[in-house]
Amino acid sequence: MRVIGIDTSLRSTGLGIVEARGSVFTLVEHGRIHNPAALPLSACLHRLATALSETLARVRPDVAAIEDIFFAKNARTAMILGEARGVVIAACTAAGLPVFEYPPRRVKQAVSGSGAAEKAQVRRMVMTILGMVEEPQEDAGDALAIAICHLNTRSPVPELAAKPI
Repeated sequence: MRVIGIDTSLRSTGLGIVEARGSVFTLVEHGRIHNPAALPLSACLHRLATALSETLARVRPDVAAIEDIFFAKNARTAMILGEARGVVIAACTAAGLPVFEYPPRRVKQAVSGSGAAEKAQVRRMVMTILGMVEEPQEDAGDALAIAICHLNTRSPVPELAAKPI
């Protein structure tokens, strides 16, 4: 199974593709879609959709996993994140992928064993799980953690399995 983890943001969306063969996880690739601060919202959303669609066509994942919406104090920030998430979900479904979402605590738990783990601890565990020598960029590392979370939470019992959104 090949999973693309996506850490959605308007300015820097992390991507992490992980393949599982049984219990062995292999890094396929990771990176980010970066939008300059001067770019207007509409152009950022278009670039996000285009770059993600191109990546999906090239790496051909079986499923997509994204982080669930977190609480944001600023309503404008939450709205912009929602727009970016909508673009990501639409691009994934247009590519025929089921999309799963996971709360941040569940991602941390699935990767490090603790839902309260620090970001640096989660990133180190991602590196260990995938045999990485160099630390990934922060957004890409988060995306890899999301992909690993999906792979670690698969269940052969239908009622316990994650369901696509």
